[in-house]
Amino acid sequence: MPQIPEKIHELTVGQLAARSGAAVSALHFYESKGLISSRRTSGNQRRYTRDTLRRVAFVRAAQRVGIPLATIRDALAELPEERTPTHEDWARLSEAWRSELDERIKQLNRLRDHLTDCIGCGCLSLDTCILSNPNDAFGERRAGSRLMVEQGGGRGNGRNGGSSGR
Repeated sequence: MPQIPEKIHELTVGQLAARSGAAVSALHFYESKGLISSRRTSGNQRRYTRDTLRRVAFVRAAQRVGIPLATIRDALAELPEERTPTHEDWARLSEAWRSELDERIKQLNRLRDHLTDCIGCGCLSLDTCILSNPNDAFGERRAGSRLMVEQGGGRGNGRNGGSSGR
């Protein structure tokens, strides 16, 4: 990894990419989403302050645990003067994100546990079919294969029996 002399206070996009491990295209994307910022030189080249390295590390760590970019941007925008996040900022924000992640983990565990319950069955009204029909919403009214008629058409109407509204 190339070392950047202490006297250099700004980084080119290539230096930032080399030091952060993020692709140049990812850095441009982060900038377009308001996660990092740069100034432009007279030759229209991007220059990033050294603390952008920490912001990029923050963004990438949050992404790795599944936090959406919009949520990350909102969190960074709440920091005073949009400063670089500190260890304390990460601890506070990660605690706030914990319940969201816990809920996602529960949902993924439920999906995993029921994955084999309806693969290939083709029925949208089984009580255990939580993948294509959570809580058996259509089974309350009719069996899945007859749902097409109820939705306004018989055969050949292009509808696939209960998938509308998903």
